[in-house]
Amino acid sequence: MLSKHDKLSYSEGVISIVVNFILFGLKYWAGIVSGSVALIADAWHTLSDSLSSVFVIAGVKLSSKKPDKEHPFGHGRWEQITSIFIGFLLGIIAYEFLKESIDRFSNREAAHFGTIAIVVTVVSIVVKEGLAQYAFYIGRATKNLTVKADGWHHRTDSLSSVVVLAGIMLRNYFWWIDSVLGIIISLMIVYAAYEIVKQAINKLLGEEPPEELLDQIKDIIREVEPRDLRPHHFHIHNYVRHTELTFHIKFEKDLDIDTAHQIATKIEDALRQRLNIESTIHIEPLGVKHYD
Repeated sequence: MLSKHDKLSYSEGVISIVVNFILFGLKYWAGIVSGSVALIADAWHTLSDSLSSVFVIAGVKLSSKKPDKEHPFGHGRWEQITSIFIGFLLGIIAYEFLKESIDRFSNREAAHFGTIAIVVTVVSIVVKEGLAQYAFYIGRATKNLTVKADGWHHRTDSLSSVVVLAGIMLRNYFWWIDSVLGIIISLMIVYAAYEIVKQAINKLLGEEPPEELLDQIKDIIREVEPRDLRPHHFHIHNYVRHTELTFHIKFEKDLDIDTAHQIATKIEDALRQRLNIESTIHIEPLGVKHYD
């Protein structure tokens, strides 16, 4: 049974696939009618977006599986793994787009489009940016990295259509405009792919908590225990649907183990109840150098 957030992510993937297939048909038809090779290529670029949406659906299905014996922390990291797939897919598209743009520039090829191509391209820009904004909205609501990555994929297709449209409008002034803008957009796609993969890998490897969360954690610790426990060495292990937090606290050397354990347990319980975080606390004797 999918959760509310999973259903939102799943619906984003399905809607994207349907809209992309419709846009592919329109662009391909306009390319054939107007004899535009660039528009036909852009149509196939749009169709490739459907593949990233398939990753979204697969990621939601896989990550929503309940924890089992082999995966006690759940399957939530499938969202990050599928985000990496989308990032590499964007990288491949950027490479092909860059290669084609350089070839067109080297061969002094200008874009040649008709009126139908203009209409279809404008429609594509508006629809694809609309899909991107929808995906970003769902991504923010669900905190699903794969959906956010899919939003960037929609935006790259919108930007590629902007390149096509720019070539239409300026083709009589600068024969090279289509190629140069294509190179610029390719580099933008590479950057988007890099950010997507970097963010997903950081979460897979473990990361430092944001300052806002650290402040919340320290406030809860102070509420539970008035002593200055000097909490430090925080690390978050993000399983998407399950979050593990590890950190260290310091006690006086003469404090007995049972009391230290009780205090640490109270802090763990408070963090679980208040922040829905499972924490593991390492206890250090005050004055002993370990981690600061």
